Amino acid sequence: MEIRGKKIYVGLSGGVDSAVSAALLKKQEADVTGVFIKGWYPPGMPCTWASERRDAMQVAARLQIPFLTLDASAEYKKHVIDYLLAEYRAGRTPNPDVMCNREVKFGAFYRFAKEQGADAIATGHYRAGEKDQSYFLWAVPKEILEETIFPVGKMEKSAVRALAKKFNLPVAEKKDSQGICFLGSVSVKEFLEKEFGSDNPALLYTIGQKVMGEYVIGKDVEKKEIRVSKTRILGAHEVRFSEENWFSDSGTATEAQYRYRGPRVAGHVEGDRFISSAPLPEASAPGQSIVFYCSGELVGGGIIAG
Repeated sequence: MEIRGKKIYVGLSGGVDSAVSAALLKKQEADVTGVFIKGWYPPGMPCTWASERRDAMQVAARLQIPFLTLDASAEYKKHVIDYLLAEYRAGRTPNPDVMCNREVKFGAFYRFAKEQGADAIATGHYRAGEKDQSYFLWAVPKEILEETIFPVGKMEKSAVRALAKKFNLPVAEKKDSQGICFLGSVSVKEFLEKEFGSDNPALLYTIGQKVMGEYVIGKDVEKKEIRVSKTRILGAHEVRFSEENWFSDSGTATEAQYRYRGPRVAGHVEGDRFISSAPLPEASAPGQSIVFYCSGELVGGGIIAG
């Protein structure tokens, strides 16, 4: 896409990646507007959105670009929080960041930007390298990804940090957030313990997770029980999935990733199954994402069935 003169709305989160994205687009003479997306925040827990918005506003002021705030709390509560809680109640392990991207960052934000006359949206997501976040983008509709710009998508984090200093951005030294999408420092475990209490391990642990030297191989939410084994159950060659979304023909997939930070394993897709070329190195967790690639490029993904 030709950048110069295009009206581009950038999701400014208050972090360094989105700030550098906005700076790079302005340098390319795009008509840039920064937008802070306000999510839903659990009452009684640490809330950082006001400080994040202030940081985003300071970035916009430094870059001398317009700054807007989009209240997407209703979409976030319905499609991310309610979904997350329902999946855990059903004994599955959801992926809230996937739904946050589909329904909020590339849903509510995209619609808002287009209603305002934007030619495209931009985010600070990485799509390659050590920080690759393509695992969380598989559920975004193809037509929306085609109208999204990823200015730092192919960069290494160190290069982005260097650019932040070069552009003299006020968030250049800011640490990366680690919690659930939009919830800042709040971890999934902390959030679930607040909602369900800390006495139900079936709600708090994932299939394949290591607990006190053993691996979770099953769980029963009603009985508040988990089943563990000293060794991983290996030998499976397939993962069933549903709710798939494709950017290319499913037959082009040559490898899959079914756990964030997990390995990509060679194989192919047959209908609603991924067939691996060798025994799977880790157990798959129902409710999590399985994401497909070909030569490093995102092909599609789905939700692990079970």
